[in-house]
Amino acid sequence: MNNTQFGGLTQKAKNQIPATSEAMKSASKPVVSYSGTQQNELLAALPRTDLEDMFDHLELVPMPFGKELFEYGSKLEYVYFPTTAIVSLLYVMEDGATTEIAVVGHEGAVGVSLFMGERATCSAVVQSAGYGYRLKTQYLRDAFNRGGALPQLLMRYTNALFAQMAQNAVGGRHSSIEQKLCRWLLDRLDRSASNELKVTQELISIMLGVRRESITAAAGKLQDEGLIQYRRGNITVLDRAGLEEYAGECYKVAKSEYDRLLMDVAR
Repeated sequence: MNNTQFGGLTQKAKNQIPATSEAMKSASKPVVSYSGTQQNELLAALPRTDLEDMFDHLELVPMPFGKELFEYGSKLEYVYFPTTAIVSLLYVMEDGATTEIAVVGHEGAVGVSLFMGERATCSAVVQSAGYGYRLKTQYLRDAFNRGGALPQLLMRYTNALFAQMAQNAVGGRHSSIEQKLCRWLLDRLDRSASNELKVTQELISIMLGVRRESITAAAGKLQDEGLIQYRRGNITVLDRAGLEEYAGECYKVAKSEYDRLLMDVAR
């Protein structure tokens, strides 16, 4: 091979390599597909043309366990649409204690409060690892200014999210530890593809704002009754119907109302 031929090949190879780090990043970014976005129920509810217009702005990202998407009072940069991940919305008190106020999975979005202000009104932490799509908040602000299907969809979803928070508040005051644990497990099952949940008793106690010993006793009672099987770091639900019955009316009312509102979202 002579120098002219080698030089031509070299130049051709250079032309195939992204010239900048931004171009390299863009080339390695996962491709957003219509079928992929259907894994999130909010994105799936959008008219296809509206959804495809978002493709250049949507980014598929991993959501590892424990990742803090944003903290209370921080400036919101992205809205997240989980597909396989589950996210806890947490209220953090001045003494550092946390309480879960809502949970979001493939049915919803995280960060929708941005249309009420630029600052986060709670903290958001990934509780079950998976994937999701994220969208820069500036795109969403522009969408709210334009109007259309996306802002209408998110505002209706926010009503459903507020209903979940209200029911959690009521249930927290008028339920036993066992009932709280049942509802917490059911909320995860509703957003999971499996009846096995990878979670520790310590994490559950933090989410529910109770002592770990209380969760240990409650989990033991549910296991004795054949509703769950607990192994270190793993809970398997054996009897969902029994778990729902044990959870009491609050879970059933909350779920039916939440499902009704989500049906309104999808229309």
